Amino acid sequence: MTQTLSPLHLAERMARLGTETAFEVLAQAKQLEAEGRDILHLEIGEPDFDTPANVVEAAVKALRDGYTHYGPAAGLPQAREVVADYVARTRDIRCGADEVVIVPGGKPIMFYAMLALINAGDEVIYPNPGFPIYESMIRFVGGNAVSCPIREQNAFALDPDDVISRLNQNTRLVILNSPANPTGGVTERADLERILAALKEFPNVWILSDEIYHRMLYDGCEHYSPLCDAELRDRVILLDGWSKTYAMTGWRMGYGVMRPDLAAQIAKLMVNSNSCTASFSQIAGMEALTGDQSAVDTMLVEFDRRRHIIVDLLNQMPGVRCHLPKGAFYVMPSIAETGWKAKELQEKLLHEAGVACLAGTAFGAEGEGFLRFSYAASVEIIESAMARVRNLLEQLA
Repeated sequence: MTQTLSPLHLAERMARLGTETAFEVLAQAKQLEAEGRDILHLEIGEPDFDTPANVVEAAVKALRDGYTHYGPAAGLPQAREVVADYVARTRDIRCGADEVVIVPGGKPIMFYAMLALINAGDEVIYPNPGFPIYESMIRFVGGNAVSCPIREQNAFALDPDDVISRLNQNTRLVILNSPANPTGGVTERADLERILAALKEFPNVWILSDEIYHRMLYDGCEHYSPLCDAELRDRVILLDGWSKTYAMTGWRMGYGVMRPDLAAQIAKLMVNSNSCTASFSQIAGMEALTGDQSAVDTMLVEFDRRRHIIVDLLNQMPGVRCHLPKGAFYVMPSIAETGWKAKELQEKLLHEAGVACLAGTAFGAEGEGFLRFSYAASVEIIESAMARVRNLLEQLA
């Protein structure tokens, strides 16, 4: 007997909520695999490495030691201390545990910061193409999403003039992301400092600095955090976590660093949503930050090798042009000369070539004419996938 469901009447705000296309494409790819198709995965931003053994063992010990109960909403005190020490060491600043909130993943920091700070109609400047949850959360909380273009001709670095020209008295938050998803672009310190200097003229504007890829830099690039600017320190919210650097995506752990009074408000949002982050995961996270870093170094060397391989292969394809990124583990080749729209080519590659990737438009309107491939996959998979992409493009040419 088939049950007829009554109409689903959602709150109006749900119409403003976006998504992360990577998970949608992953679901499609998994369905095709369930039907017997051979799919090569370059769509999801997830290291193909296992979590380092010392981190796993720390979690196992924590479970046996009884870290299976509720903890404080802002994080275990000892874990907050470790994060504060790590941030102080890696950014060469002073940082206290009362500035740290540990949350289940990086996204909650974006969400909570906007819930806490953005009123209806407030303007938020965000990178486009950029991580899609930025725009989704801005619109969900009722903010006005102000797109800031990230251009290929600028090596996918943020142009300070593009940010500065969008600042006005209605601006409440500026989102910075370097190294960046989806482009792998890195904004140099001098350019960031120009943006920060301009923000000093707008005392009511906050800065959300997404630094989740800060360890993933190549070609001698060095990371610079807006937290290092003493004049702006009280208006900066740093977003970081364990997922990318330590291959801990499934552990769901991230953290924010911000002034203590805001941290207390973010902890209140944690109480009302997640209660707390898993205690045993936090113990493992402490080991990740303080223990042996050789697994991270090995992973970065391999990512660097894959970066060159995938860029070289893309640049040999008809109608494709690919910039060599300086950070993260993504490439964003231009496919404009193929004549295909990004979403259409994404679908063809998945269903006809068995290659899962993302249209640039999954990251904003400025992503039209581009695809995004993750090279957080083995060289064998990358080479096989690129051969399939090339074959399809040659057939379509």
